[in-house]
Amino acid sequence: MSATPEAVALARSAAHAASEALGSDIVALDVSSQLVITDVFVVVSAPSERQVLSIVDRVEERLLTVDGVKPVRREGRSGGRWVLLDFADIVVHVFLDEDREFYALERLWKDCPVVDVAEAVAAAGAPAEAPAATDEEA
Repeated sequence: MSATPEAVALARSAAHAASEALGSDIVALDVSSQLVITDVFVVVSAPSERQVLSIVDRVEERLLTVDGVKPVRREGRSGGRWVLLDFADIVVHVFLDEDREFYALERLWKDCPVVDVAEAVAAAGAPAEAPAATDEEA
C-alpha cells in the first residue's frame, strides 16, 4: 500500500509552504503501510521557536487557501518546539532543530519510503546551500 495521490500532493504543498517560511531539512515519509490513520509525515526543522511558529502559520495558510483543507488537530503550538499539524491524509511535524535531532522521527520510520518533495521545495525559492570553499578561497 502506498500513499494516495491526494496525500502526496498535500505533502508537496506543505513542503512548499514550509520552504517559503525558511524551514530546513524538509523530508516527507510515506507511512501508509505502517499506519492506518495517515498516509504521509512531513518533517521540517527550524532554528528558533519563533521560526517554528512562522512555518506552522504558513503551512496552515497555504493548505487552506490553495488546497482547501484545515487541520483536524494541532498539538504543541503553545510550546513552539515541536508542533504537529494533523490534516488527516498528512501530518506535518515542525521541530526546533535540537528537538528534531532528539526525537529522530526519520530513524523511527526509516523503513518507510521517502516521498519526493524536492521540486516543491525548489519551487518555493529555498536558498541553495552555500558551496564548499575551494583551496583558492581558503
